[in-house]
Amino acid sequence: MTTGNSPELLEQTRAFNVELERLLATIPAVNTVAPEESRRARREGLGVFPKPVFVPEARWLEIDGPAGPMPLRVIAPEQPPAGVFLHIHGGGWTLSASDLQDRRLQRLARDTGMTVVSVEYRLAPEYPYPAALDDCEAAALWLLSERGRDAVGAPGPLAIGGDSAGGHLAACSLLRLRDRHGITGAFGAAVFQYGAFDLSMTPSQRLWGERNLVLSTPIITWFADQFLPVVDQERRRDPDISPLYAELSEMPPAVFTIGTADPLLDDSLFMEARWRAAGHPTELRVWEEAPHGFLSLPMAVSDVALTAEHDFLVRTLGLG
Repeated sequence: MTTGNSPELLEQTRAFNVELERLLATIPAVNTVAPEESRRARREGLGVFPKPVFVPEARWLEIDGPAGPMPLRVIAPEQPPAGVFLHIHGGGWTLSASDLQDRRLQRLARDTGMTVVSVEYRLAPEYPYPAALDDCEAAALWLLSERGRDAVGAPGPLAIGGDSAGGHLAACSLLRLRDRHGITGAFGAAVFQYGAFDLSMTPSQRLWGERNLVLSTPIITWFADQFLPVVDQERRRDPDISPLYAELSEMPPAVFTIGTADPLLDDSLFMEARWRAAGHPTELRVWEEAPHGFLSLPMAVSDVALTAEHDFLVRTLGLG
């Protein structure tokens, strides 16, 4: 486990959090407005996240999904690709889209030499569980097919990952590949950025309270209810819903990134421990006082954390 920021980095993080909390207090909390309003605001660059930048090298592919055509956002590196990273975006299964983090995924492609493929999965509450997971499973299977690899033009190793709800869907997709299709070892690494791994709520989720620092306990509850509208707390511990409760054999090496000012802190701490106990190499990166979603925020700690993740991929997958 790696913990601790430099004093300068910690000071910058604390100052950013003060301004972030002040800004969040001036706008309606996400759990008090309709999802379509939050989706529109995010695309227009309103709120706390920077206005999205759509990079020119990004392109769209369309594959056959479980409910019809499903788009994938593809960003390739400038050099011949060294592999493929299957990316799953966050947003509480309810918000965001595969084209709203082009800059971050462009950096991933440049730093690792991998082509990045981001899944445009169906969102709740219009499409509750298991729609998003079905779409991510289908995207993973497509990428593992000869047709999928030819379409993205990238031989070499595969990795998978995502942030927040995307981290949850990435873990569940790996488990489905193993349990439903007998596929193990296809993905050589996993990247979990402040994932939600226990949808029945870990202690840190329950104890956080009303303070809104991107997430709060009421916001977490609201997101889970959008995704799981008719699933009670006990049933939310089904491993297909909460991968923390899954049997974790035959999973790839993984890096877990989390901030201590994130209500999902326990999710990463617990999941990394279980992943490691199952015999898999892990790296746990805990960033002091970083809030939820910090990798998408203009923070100094984000740059350092992304560098650490990309270095993990290069080392783990043997990318020259």
